Amino acid sequence: MIGRRWYVPWLFLAPALLVTALMTWGPLANTGVLAFTDAQALGGGQFTGLDNFVRLADDTDFFRALGNTALYLVVVVPALVLLPLLLAQLVHAKLPGIGAFRAVFYTPVIASMVVVGLIWSWLLSSDGLVNAVLVKLRVVAEPLPFLTDATLLLFSCMLVTVWKGLGYYMVIYLAALSNVPGELHEAARVDGAGAVRRFRSVTVPTVRPTMLLVGTLAAISATKVFAEIYVMSSGTAGPGGQAKSIVYYIREVGLGVDGEIGYASAMSLTLFVGTLGLSVLALVLRRRSERNTA
Repeated sequence: MIGRRWYVPWLFLAPALLVTALMTWGPLANTGVLAFTDAQALGGGQFTGLDNFVRLADDTDFFRALGNTALYLVVVVPALVLLPLLLAQLVHAKLPGIGAFRAVFYTPVIASMVVVGLIWSWLLSSDGLVNAVLVKLRVVAEPLPFLTDATLLLFSCMLVTVWKGLGYYMVIYLAALSNVPGELHEAARVDGAGAVRRFRSVTVPTVRPTMLLVGTLAAISATKVFAEIYVMSSGTAGPGGQAKSIVYYIREVGLGVDGEIGYASAMSLTLFVGTLGLSVLALVLRRRSERNTA
């Protein structure tokens, strides 16, 4: 009887699989096909082989966007691996009212990135609160161009990404910290280890697999950065568009009635391969870390 009903679980999965196929697998396959064509928004679609990828190799705007995205990775990923861990360690203690602090730290996560970007744009504008405080304290002589200088704009966007992601990764670390055996901390305390030494020698080695997971998630998120740059630059990506990320550039190339869909698809496919490579590398490192821990 059971053998004749092997299809029943698949019937329950069918709606979700169908939606996934239509919304994810289908567009992914279509992008892979379009990447090798000269498709335009209003026509085209002739097979061109590797022409789009050859064009990528000579596209200075693409490499500028690639450099900005790489810088985003280098700055944001370590911050989102370490800072949420420290924050989770602080709120992990079982104290009266600690739940309220956890809720406060998690609040930015549930806020829309558009809303968050607008708030930070007001704070960092030339007449915003941050510049007003810096000028009042005589840290700077005149307001800093946080939103009009390409470099400062990029780092301001990084600040917003880290600020918004702290609570999300904090929750992941809290789950990992709850699985750290208390006996290890007790043994280290008996041996005379202080709080910092216990954190380095007990907590960090135990949650290392989670740190790799957080690093992978943060890296994937950083490669797809768009909303922060778009909102905080009012759609300009800084002077001359010098603060563009890869996703921002893909949107710029493929958008509009004269959008180059084929070329944008080639960039999207390149981004997908790079992101997949990061994921595979993280998986290999995680398995190696788990073997060393075991």
